[in-house]
Formats: sequence, structure tokens, C-alpha cells
Amino acid sequence: MTKFLIAGNWKMNLGPTDAAALAGELSKKWPSGSFSNDVVVSPTAISVPAVVDALKGTDIAVSVQNVHTEDSGAFTGEISTPMVKDAGCKYVIIGHSERREYFGETDELVASKAKKVIADGLRAIVCVGEKLEERKDGSQQKVVKKQLDGVLSAIDSSDSKNFVIAYEPVWAIGTGETASPEQAQEMHNYIRSVVADRWDETASKNVRILYGGSMKPANAEELLSQDDVDGGLIGGASLKADSFSELIEIAESLSK
Repeated sequence: MTKFLIAGNWKMNLGPTDAAALAGELSKKWPSGSFSNDVVVSPTAISVPAVVDALKGTDIAVSVQNVHTEDSGAFTGEISTPMVKDAGCKYVIIGHSERREYFGETDELVASKAKKVIADGLRAIVCVGEKLEERKDGSQQKVVKKQLDGVLSAIDSSDSKNFVIAYEPVWAIGTGETASPEQAQEMHNYIRSVVADRWDETASKNVRILYGGSMKPANAEELLSQDDVDGGLIGGASLKADSFSELIEIAESLSK
């Protein structure tokens, strides 16, 4: 069975002091060897060093929320993959719906970032998903396929184990709405079929597909029980040690 990946996206929350405090709580709860799945937290960039330090002695990996396509240069406000690696991160979130919506990130830019991240030995969590109007007009699969096509062209099937897809029904982020388990499974299965068509069946099984639409302890078991849901990209529920730990525990209980 594929390991679940439980990834906490802290977004623009928790400066170094508060982020280190939360990471410290997780460190006490989850010392090395205490879970069998993969767990990642993604603090804001300025809090990464404090979180990496606080999580020493655990198996919790650290991610950043964005990265530039160049190694260095006159790109004020940006961070590069060499910097990310030097800081101790293992993952990068790419193309989150908020990056696409508020910062104008295109499918082409997301594909370039994913290619750079994986080429430099990091793991990319690439986000895809439709807006409410796209769900209502029935174009959700077309939208998601377009978002995936560029990424699947930019990287290779040999990269499948370092490539994670997070399905975000954008209409279910921060709204209190959640895609039903059936809706999540339907889209995750479709995403896996797109990967299989572009690459092959083996690669499609290697790629983990996370659900990224308001997963929380109350709905996690039902969502994680779906055949093609391999974990969650967690927003609000990852900002408290108790709720994030409960999600880890639910994933552990479902592992075989």
C-alpha cells in the first residue's frame, strides 16, 4: 500500500516564534519512529529555519510554499531551490490555487517550477483544481487536465515518486464546504487516469494524489478511505497541534 502523505500548509500564518512553538508541540508528540506514513509541514519562508530546528529528532519533513525558477538573481522577494535545500526543506508546494488566483501564476509557470524543483532533488506538491463556476458547468475535468498537461510534459515518468498532486476543489477551500468523498474519489481517479495515459500505469500508481479541500478530523477518515486519495494538503486544521496530530492518527489507523 502507498504511504499516506499528510501535509500541512500554514500559508501566511505563524512567524518564527509561533511556528517554532507549534513545531515543538508536534516534535514532543511525534518523535522519530512514531508514525509509518509521511508527514510534512509548510511554514512561511521566514519561519522555515526555526521549524527545521524545532523538528530535529522527528520524521516530519519541511516544505516551502513557493519557489522561483532561477537559482539566484535580481528577483526581489523570491527564494530559490538551492536556498530551500540549504535551509533543510525536502518539499515545495507548487501552483496553489491562491498563487494562481492572487499572483497570476499560469499553467506554464507552474510546469516550469515543478520541473526545476524535481530536477534539483526536491519533491514537488503540484496543486490543481476547479472553481465553483467550473464545477457547476461540468468542466472540472477539462480544467484539471489542462493544469496537469504542462506539468506532465515538463517532467518524466521516472520522476513519479518525487511528484505529488494535490487536488483542490477551489470552491471548498476556506468556505466550510467540502467535496463529498464520492466527488473526491471521482476526481482523484480521473487524475490518475490522466497520468496513466500520459505516462503509464506504474507511474500513475507511484504518484500520490492528495485531497486539498478543507480536510479536517471530522471528515478525514471517510476521505482517506477512498481508493485514490493518498493523503491530504491541510490548511486550517494544520495550524493546531491537536487537530493536525489527529489527522496523522487517522491516517495511521487506516494504514495496512
